[in-house]
Amino acid sequence: MYTPSTEAELAEIIRDADGPLAVRGGGTRGIDATGAPLSTSNLSGITLYEPGAMTVVAQAGTPVSKIEEKLAAENQRLAFEPMDHRTLLGKTGEPTIGGVMAANISGPRRISVGAARDFLLGVRYVDGMGSIVKNGGRVMKNVTGYDLVKLMAGAHGTLGVLTEVSFKVLPCPETEATLVLHGLDETSAISALAKALGSPFEVSAAGHDPAEQQTLLRVEGFEDSVRYRIGALQKLLGGESTIEQESKALWAAWRDVAGFSNATEDIWRVSCKPSDAPALTARSGATAVRYDWAGGLIWMRAPTGHALRAALGRYEGHATLIRGEGQAMFEPETAGVGRINAGLRARFDPRGILNKGLMG
Repeated sequence: MYTPSTEAELAEIIRDADGPLAVRGGGTRGIDATGAPLSTSNLSGITLYEPGAMTVVAQAGTPVSKIEEKLAAENQRLAFEPMDHRTLLGKTGEPTIGGVMAANISGPRRISVGAARDFLLGVRYVDGMGSIVKNGGRVMKNVTGYDLVKLMAGAHGTLGVLTEVSFKVLPCPETEATLVLHGLDETSAISALAKALGSPFEVSAAGHDPAEQQTLLRVEGFEDSVRYRIGALQKLLGGESTIEQESKALWAAWRDVAGFSNATEDIWRVSCKPSDAPALTARSGATAVRYDWAGGLIWMRAPTGHALRAALGRYEGHATLIRGEGQAMFEPETAGVGRINAGLRARFDPRGILNKGLMG
C-alpha cells in the first residue's frame, strides 16, 4: 500500500504510477476500487482553525474524531453530522475528513443545513497526472469555469486525490429535543414529516422507523425556543406522541443506521422524492426499511443478491449498494450523464488510474 506523508510524495506516486490506484482515506466504507491501494491517512493534521471565523483547514487524512474534539472545545461542530460507517459495515480504521468530503457524507441534519459539500470552502488535490491543484479558499466566493470545490465533493477520488480541505463549521445549539409520533403508517408518517418541515418551527432532522412505528422530529436551539417549538409541533400534528429530551444518542445511532448493523443482508441507500418513498418501498422487495430526510433517503435491507434496482423501476432518484456483492455500487449512468462524466475524467484523470471503474 502506498502511504504518502506529504503532498509532494503523493504527486510523485501518481505521476510514476504504471497502473490503477485504489484511493482510500481511513478505509471505513468498504469501497474496493481496482488497483494498488493508496491511503491518505498519513496526510494528517489541522493546519488552521479560526473559531471566530468558524473556519477549519485540515489535511485530508485527519481523523474526523480529532476535528470534532477540537471543535467541541470551542462549542462548535460539523453541522452536517457525517455518518460513521464502521458500525454498519463492521469496519475498523478511522473516518477521515478527506473521505467525508470526497464522498459528500451528510447525516440527518442535511435537510436543514445542507450537505457536506455546502460547507466546503476550498480544496487542494493531486489530479491523475500528478499535478497539484488548489481551488477555493477560506471564504465563500463566486467562481468561473469549473467549481472544483463542489466537483471534488462526491467524486469519490475519481477526479483527484484530496490532500487538504477548508470548510466552515457552526456553533453547537444550547439544547435539543425530539418529538416522537407513535403508530403512523408509512404514508401518514411521510405526510406528517412534510407538514412539520413546511412549518415555521425549524425542524433539524426528520425520520420514520416503520418497524417501531415511530416518527422522529428533532428541534435544536435555545432551551425556551426548543420547548415552544416542540409544543407547537405536537399541536400541529396531533395524535399520540412523546418527547425525548436527551436525544443525542438516539440521533447518533440513527445517523449510523445502527439498527441494520447485525443483519447479513444487502444494505441499500435510496435517494428519491419524499412523496415517492412509500410506493418505492412497497415494490422494492426489501425486508426492512428506514426513512431519513423526511422520506428523501430510504435505507433498505434486502436479501443477498436481490436485484433491487430492477424492482424499484423508474423513478426520480438513485440507489447505492452500501453493503453487498455482485452488483455495481453506484447507479448505472444514463447516456447523457455518462458523456459528461467521461469528459470530466478525461480532463482530470486522462490515464484513468484513479479509482478505476468505481463510478461508471
